[in-house]
Amino acid sequence: GVGKSLITGMLAVLASRQGNKVGILDADITGPSIPRMFGVTEKLTADSRGAYPSASKTGIDIVSINLLLDDDDAPVVWRGPVIAGSVKQFWTDVIWDVDYMFVDMPPGTGDVPLTVFQSIPVDGIVIVTSPQELVSMIVSKAVKMAEMMNIPIIGLVENMSYFTCPDNGKDYQIFGDSHIEEVAAQHGLDVLGRLPINPKLAAACDKGMIELFEGDWLEELARKLETML
Repeated sequence: GVGKSLITGMLAVLASRQGNKVGILDADITGPSIPRMFGVTEKLTADSRGAYPSASKTGIDIVSINLLLDDDDAPVVWRGPVIAGSVKQFWTDVIWDVDYMFVDMPPGTGDVPLTVFQSIPVDGIVIVTSPQELVSMIVSKAVKMAEMMNIPIIGLVENMSYFTCPDNGKDYQIFGDSHIEEVAAQHGLDVLGRLPINPKLAAACDKGMIELFEGDWLEELARKLETML
């Protein structure tokens, strides 16, 4: 609930705006929000070679479990190994032709992250957090898992960092003081973005129009990704 799908979607849009061919592998099998965020309803197609992603309005390729289900609201009541196997198939059985692929991860450090780290050639991960101290503890677990798996950590992004009041222009820390600098210093990481609580972003996601978002909150991170590949 910290906004991993939001950050995934925004980074994919920024990479696409730079003229890159971009794909999103939605590994959050039990909570797939990427298709809704991009307004994608067309189901995946397949032939003897494999399955093909569905494309967003601006040409971002998307693979998600909701693009295989007849009913978008149907729950995916599967055990961990089946979920992990499905994520692996999203990589091995899909015809990807992209410059950048973003993997939207589920919360935690369980079967799916382990499968992604072991099965997909990951160049690095972006860890998303929010200001609550409890979330900082969970972030530390994710950082340590990445270190154990020898996966580079690109940096940290804090979502819901503040709210700018439209009446007086002041910033308010709705969820309390941020702890992201402490977590970053503890693990030797860079803080690469802070997103506010922004009703326009929420509305864009709800309406399937995330590709139209405006804002420079993730520009530093987008530039860093551009230099990596």
